[in-house]
Amino acid sequence: MKSILIVDDEPNLRILYEKELLEEGYKVFTAESGEGALEKIQKNAVDLIVLDIKMKGIDGIQTLREILTKDRNIKVILNSAYSTYKSDFSTWSADAYIIKSSNLDELKNKIKELLGE
Repeated sequence: MKSILIVDDEPNLRILYEKELLEEGYKVFTAESGEGALEKIQKNAVDLIVLDIKMKGIDGIQTLREILTKDRNIKVILNSAYSTYKSDFSTWSADAYIIKSSNLDELKNKIKELLGE
């Protein structure tokens, strides 16, 4: 079973994503901050991370850098409400960039693609 870490400072989104991805058959972890995400990946084997960009403390871009220095094999999807970050070269090292939407089909399809399912 593939495992996914959802990192978002918005509690309702974490709950929604967790519910939807559990229904898809994934093991799901959640974190509300970049710091929390880094702690989770130290303690748990994670195949893919869905990572918000704008968060208090360490933002998603800095968290992405930290993740990639620890393990380049973890797939990372940046998931933001803001399309402006897509042109920021510091986001290009992520495996995908998806604009947040109430319809999770694009996110789910990208997860399946990146995990080779």
